Amino acid sequence: MCGIAAIVSHQAVNQDLYDALTVLQHRGQDAAGIVTCEHGRLHLRKDNGLTRDVFTNTQMMKLRGNMGIAHVRYPTAGCTSSAEAQPFYVNSPFGLTLAHNGNLTNTEELKTALFVEDQRHINTDSDSEVLLNIFAHELQTLGKLHLSVEDVFQAVSGVHRRCRGAYAVVIMIAGFGILGFRDPHGIRPIVFGERKSESGPEFMIASESVALDLLDFDLIRDIAPGEAVFIEKTGKLHTQQCAQTTDHCPCIFEYVYFARPDSIIDNVSVYKARLRMGSKLAAKVLREWPDHDIDVVIPIPDTSRTAALQMAYELGVKFSEGFIKNRYIGRTFIMPGQKMREKSVKQKLNAIDLEFAGKNVLLVDDSIVRGTTSEQIIQMARDAGAKKVYFASAAPPVRYPNVYGIDMPAAHELIAHNRTEDEVCAAIGADRLFYQDLDDLIEAVRKRNPDIKHFDTSCFSKEYITGDIDDAYLERIENLRNDAAQCGRNSESFIIEMQNCN
Repeated sequence: MCGIAAIVSHQAVNQDLYDALTVLQHRGQDAAGIVTCEHGRLHLRKDNGLTRDVFTNTQMMKLRGNMGIAHVRYPTAGCTSSAEAQPFYVNSPFGLTLAHNGNLTNTEELKTALFVEDQRHINTDSDSEVLLNIFAHELQTLGKLHLSVEDVFQAVSGVHRRCRGAYAVVIMIAGFGILGFRDPHGIRPIVFGERKSESGPEFMIASESVALDLLDFDLIRDIAPGEAVFIEKTGKLHTQQCAQTTDHCPCIFEYVYFARPDSIIDNVSVYKARLRMGSKLAAKVLREWPDHDIDVVIPIPDTSRTAALQMAYELGVKFSEGFIKNRYIGRTFIMPGQKMREKSVKQKLNAIDLEFAGKNVLLVDDSIVRGTTSEQIIQMARDAGAKKVYFASAAPPVRYPNVYGIDMPAAHELIAHNRTEDEVCAAIGADRLFYQDLDDLIEAVRKRNPDIKHFDTSCFSKEYITGDIDDAYLERIENLRNDAAQCGRNSESFIIEMQNCN
């Protein structure tokens, strides 16, 4: 999972892009990068680390220009390398930089075609670099010395024909403008908005609407599946549908875990969706256990708080903040390596003994992935004096890998894979376990936007909407994603100033 942002303005965009990354930091904590354009010259800074650590005042001063794109990344395949930090750059044609959220499912096929047919070199293992070179080749085959907006949209159509999987993308064309587009299934989120200024309209594209809110951009709408949005450097906006067929299937896990609760994705409030998840889960508890003995509902900070609050209300029991979170520790789900995740849980959460002592506690989390974090937290509750510890997940059992941009682990590392719910309950050490039903989750999210006919629920259902995922593919990604996978590349820092060849 990654976060992307792009701005075309009539003033310097470096600070706005930095601020956008700070509110998208939850989408990736491994690396950050910004590239700006000034009179056709590109200025790039990217490296491993949090946004606040990657950019110093001196480096920010070098990011000059009135348009730019930005990216925050989290590691995939169990490794980190600043060589794969984004944005990526290719000089031909025209000078292109890209930031991408998602995952291509036909990367190996595309790499071969790029080398054999397109004669392009790929320097990293990142599918984002592949995507950039596919777009670059589609532009180059047009044979134009001077680009038109229609040329840009034609290149996006070429990308849709060749690429499969999930991609929400921003691309800056040096000296010309900024492009944003979304895959024909609309799996990953991307929105755009407008801000008025004395010099004329300014536009922003971002993964989540919260980034627009921060910078006083008015949300226009989500980029539709298969659609492209192009903003000329002068601030003129163009939109066009570039895919022959579309089938809107947004990732439902965005609403469960990844997105900020104050974001709106595909016309659905993430906060309201999580409230409805809590209502659905409370109804299930009352249905299956009407004479429950729960004394208190306690959320596991932070993403489960909204659902837990609604659960407590509908169960008619006390809600309490039993865990205090150290906000300077990253999200454990997206940390590479089990040892790091286990250490981080102990550093991140501390139990308030008075809220647990002598009570039957219902802990609520957004989901259970590997289960090791849940097991540790349940033990923390017992150590704090809880009589019984029940556990509720706002999501259904996660039994299969996600191949569309969420680096969920190999299937055998998922605690619910090939286990019954009772077996998961025993494995994490809970006295009772409640999972959300998939139909209830879908209804909770779709209620405010019935136009969404399908969701990507593959990590729960093994139904991969692109239709190109088989067991052989899953076995390949398992070899890449398991915690034994090693990344041997050296870390390096990039601070590059590039001259546009136009």
